[in-house]
Amino acid sequence: MDVQSIIKNLHPLEIRVLRQYGPNTELTMERLEKDLGYKTGHANQAFSWLGGKELVREIRRESNTFFEITDLGRKYCSEGTADEKILTLLQGSASLSLPEIATALELEQKDIGSAFGILSKEGAVAMDAQKKASFVSIPTTPRYTSTRILLEKAVAAEGGLLNQKDLSSDEATVMGTLAKKRGASDSPFRVLERENVVYTLTESAALIKKALDDAGITGDEIGSITPSLLKSGQWKTGSFRGYNTAIPPARIIPGRTNPYVSFLESVKDKLCSLGFEEFDGPLVETEFWNSDALFMPQFHAARDIHDAYYLKNPTHAKEIEEPWLSNVAAAHQNGGNTGSRGWNYSFDREFTRRLILRSQGTALSAHQLHKAKVPGKYFGIARCFRYDKVDATHLSDFYQTEGIVLGNEVNLRTLLGFLEMFAIEIAGATEVKYVPGYFPFTEPSIEVHIKHPVLGWFELGGSGIFRPEVTRAMGIDVPVLAWGIGIDRMALMALGLNDLRELFSSDIEGVRLRKAKY
Repeated sequence: MDVQSIIKNLHPLEIRVLRQYGPNTELTMERLEKDLGYKTGHANQAFSWLGGKELVREIRRESNTFFEITDLGRKYCSEGTADEKILTLLQGSASLSLPEIATALELEQKDIGSAFGILSKEGAVAMDAQKKASFVSIPTTPRYTSTRILLEKAVAAEGGLLNQKDLSSDEATVMGTLAKKRGASDSPFRVLERENVVYTLTESAALIKKALDDAGITGDEIGSITPSLLKSGQWKTGSFRGYNTAIPPARIIPGRTNPYVSFLESVKDKLCSLGFEEFDGPLVETEFWNSDALFMPQFHAARDIHDAYYLKNPTHAKEIEEPWLSNVAAAHQNGGNTGSRGWNYSFDREFTRRLILRSQGTALSAHQLHKAKVPGKYFGIARCFRYDKVDATHLSDFYQTEGIVLGNEVNLRTLLGFLEMFAIEIAGATEVKYVPGYFPFTEPSIEVHIKHPVLGWFELGGSGIFRPEVTRAMGIDVPVLAWGIGIDRMALMALGLNDLRELFSSDIEGVRLRKAKY
């Protein structure tokens, strides 16, 4: 081991660790932050650099689960949970229906229904034959009592964090119903899983420490001249860090287009050459255009596939354009002028104004329908957002290419031709299959799947022919073909990648290599 060479390349963050601790001492990020005043990033860097020089080694890893209170949880703690609000309201009033409770508490009907159902099972409330709810008693179940205890503990805890190890068995059971790993904005707690790595200094570190002592290196040497050093004159008496003048300068690399951007442009060029017109729309959408205009019923399981991000401020749009609002509301309630029976429920005109991040590119088509030419062909490349488990073929922030074709002569064979173009000509797939699917806004519905040489079969996108409940509500009375294709997934195939995350990688060398291939 070349001790002098190692000393010359030690950073002050490393030097302080080597001088502070002896052999067999267990070191963690938290200990460095407490003893040496390091920030989390500094502690990570010190361990990484020392590990590269084989001066520390990992001895074990400890997994810890924490529960962080969310903004909703803090609101529950200060204003009361839905359970507590319902009980307080019913204690001080006559029997009320669930819609009346929702109006009085300014909560959504689904939240009231869920909370009331649980309270009813616990014997805290009752409902008579006229569907009027009344108060019975304050529940003493672990769920009810522990929820309040957990909220108050978290608010009082540092950083709003509760360690799973510190919870009682009842509290841990209840926390399992209150906390989410993803999409925790509608939950009072967020699950945080942290892995704590424990290190210790190696035998070589003792030799380096002795050499540092002999050389009088403390880790407090001056690394750069600052105005304050010049003004105070400390630079005259201070000790400076050494500089390696043999380090070669950074290479200069000219800028170039990202390969994924080039791919997106090629898709646009292809569609424009086929006579398509491009459309676009806002990232922030209303429930109306994102779902209601597409005949997706409100408070229905069909919306579970679109786990959307909701806006905190503002929460709702000011209005929805007419006559489209009334047309769509009628289609949902009784079918309106579409020849359908609709979904047979009372359309919520307040809920439909709620603002979300666009969860599907089909929202662009919904906007375009009432102003489209017949015949006509339109497409858009839409950035979409959904809570999703990120893996090789799924992202929570992704792109779709959305398209519609209107005309008296278009049919299912026309649609299959476009899907084949996307799968073979654009994505470059050699094996393609079409699978029957279900979407509330198309009938028939088709999913197109392609086979990746490494990842195997995966869905490229969905498609179909818009239902009359969608088109006639927007003033269109001809067949409309529609598709939403995962353009990220097409790029995955076309660029020869095995993971969607590589499209947005920070590995600049890898991006340059893909550009050269593309």
